[in-house]
Amino acid sequence: MELSNATIWWVAAGVAVAAELATGTFYLLMIALGLAAAAVAAQLGLAVSGQIVVAALLGGGATAVWHWRRFSQPRSAPARENRDVNLDIGVHVLVTAWSADRTTRVQYRGSGWTARLAPGAPAAPGEHRVCAVEGNWLVLEPAPPDAGAAR
Repeated sequence: MELSNATIWWVAAGVAVAAELATGTFYLLMIALGLAAAAVAAQLGLAVSGQIVVAALLGGGATAVWHWRRFSQPRSAPARENRDVNLDIGVHVLVTAWSADRTTRVQYRGSGWTARLAPGAPAAPGEHRVCAVEGNWLVLEPAPPDAGAAR
């Protein structure tokens, strides 16, 4: 049984899509796009070298464009500091005193939490803002002076 070039390209594109589904690597979809374009080129009667050029240009070009697009977008904050991931970020708590090791206990959500001071922040009592959550520790920084109005 003789397989046409177009059939081989279509099978290769299907394998790339299946591999993408198994691994979650979106770049494989861009390669599959190039392989599918080569299959269409084969069906239109282009020579094998032309099919390879079409696959390389479209698959490689789509991969390059996707890579550029992905890395040109702004990065989101790490999960420990991202309000979209952790709703505790930005909440205000009252600190009565700091220990010598820059830690304290605060009441938050009806229970006592251990908190530490953010690097470079002054260890002064008063209202503080949660700027990160590390495990079961709150990381605090002094709240801005007008924070009471923004609550």
